[in-house]
Amino acid sequence: MTLQGKTIVVTGAGGGMGRAVVSLLLEEGANVVGCDVSITVLTEFKSNERFLEYEGNVLDEVTVQDIFKETFNRFGSIDGLTNVLGIAQSATSIENCSLVDYRKIMDVNMTSIFLTCREAASYMKKQKQGKIVNVGSVSVTRPRPGLQCYIASKGAVESFSKALALELAPYYINVNVLHPGPSDTNMLGQFSERGANVYDTKKTVFEKSVPLGRLLKPTDIAQSVKFLLSEETDMVTGAVLHVDGGRNI
Repeated sequence: MTLQGKTIVVTGAGGGMGRAVVSLLLEEGANVVGCDVSITVLTEFKSNERFLEYEGNVLDEVTVQDIFKETFNRFGSIDGLTNVLGIAQSATSIENCSLVDYRKIMDVNMTSIFLTCREAASYMKKQKQGKIVNVGSVSVTRPRPGLQCYIASKGAVESFSKALALELAPYYINVNVLHPGPSDTNMLGQFSERGANVYDTKKTVFEKSVPLGRLLKPTDIAQSVKFLLSEETDMVTGAVLHVDGGRNI
């Protein structure tokens, strides 16, 4: 399994999962473009000539176009796209969820994927090859109360990805979904009810919900992303891979 010489765009590269994905893909010999609204945490990769950082908002059409144009000009191809970008929802009842919050969650978690996939497809179609991995959530399969907007956004990611997999199959482009379980990142604490003790919630709620007995590490997700981007999955498209320690069962 190798990604040597492949060029892969990663959104949400500044988060815990995103940084782990960037690090592993670089180790595997890929050219990596790390995108986020803040890239200060990506300084450790700056000295690597196969790494290109891009600070910008992938909810902006022009920014997304520029990212892929710059990527192609720098490396000559776009072989993969991994959408790690996402935001959480503090557990709350539906009547206490504002329209502003709903739209923000849907935009960040789904609209960003629409824009980046649309742009990536225009390059991959010409190449007649490419792999797209969109990160969803195990909550689509096993919902939790109070996360209705977040779960809706991740459900949209799954449906969109499956539809796109069929559309792009004639061009030998694979589109798959990775559903992580509870992961030991800063984002996990953001699912707690406002004012709740984040550490206690991680231990008493999320960790206990994982049959294998621990929270996922960012590296667990990175390894699965690498697998879905590799040649070993050339005949895998429209699939949903649960990486959740059995949480989905």
